[in-house]
Amino acid sequence: MSSSSSSESSLPEEFRFLCMLHNIGATTSEHSFSIEEIAKWTSMEVSVIRVHLRRLIEMGYVEATKVNETDRYYLTHSGIRKVLSLYS
Repeated sequence: MSSSSSSESSLPEEFRFLCMLHNIGATTSEHSFSIEEIAKWTSMEVSVIRVHLRRLIEMGYVEATKVNETDRYYLTHSGIRKVLSLYS
């Protein structure tokens, strides 16, 4: 097993989820995603996504915005830096 896959598998679940948000492009309010869209892209349960989003918002890595009465989520600058630091 390579060191990057080893370190990735040891990441807390919410940080793997943070990387997924980054990989699908949820990096600005203009490129934010609803929970249903995130579920479709990540093949994760909505209930699990809600838990991860709540934790990541508390840590300052994700922000929510409302578009047409729908909550949408995207990475903050801190969240993007965290993802990039995980790869270095």
